Amino acid sequence: MLSEKLLKAINTQIEHELFSSNLYLSMAAYFETKNLPGFAAWMRVQSDEERAHALKFFDYLHDVGAQAKIHALSEPPFEWSSALDVFEHVLTHEKKVTSLIHSLYEIALQDKDYAAQSMLKWFIDEQVEEEKNASLIVEQLKMLTDHRAIILHLDHRFGKRGAD
Repeated sequence: MLSEKLLKAINTQIEHELFSSNLYLSMAAYFETKNLPGFAAWMRVQSDEERAHALKFFDYLHDVGAQAKIHALSEPPFEWSSALDVFEHVLTHEKKVTSLIHSLYEIALQDKDYAAQSMLKWFIDEQVEEEKNASLIVEQLKMLTDHRAIILHLDHRFGKRGAD
């Protein structure tokens, strides 16, 4: 049976995942206003992934006979100074999410909740990928500085995400 502490923490994580979805959608809107539809498309896919993560937690709670509670969300930021600034924000945000997932795993370990540990293992692996992708893009953007043609090339490449 799920402990009250873990139940509360997972419900809070659902809130974080939904906020992440909104954050990435806000970033997509920012890129649209900067005429970078490929970057915007990349962020839309990321937003969808975060919503799927929230639903994975939601479904898990119901699978174990607990109730998901949907909390109000705070407004995400909507302005950044550059594509690099956006992706630095992404990397910082993903590191925060990794920390939150690790905290959930610690609770599951303390509770000896093996089912929760198994479910959370997927998220731990996912966060390695999320941080790697964000870090790679940050490093690539740092190499570019203000080479607009290269940013447009990356924009085109990012626009193909999810189209495969």
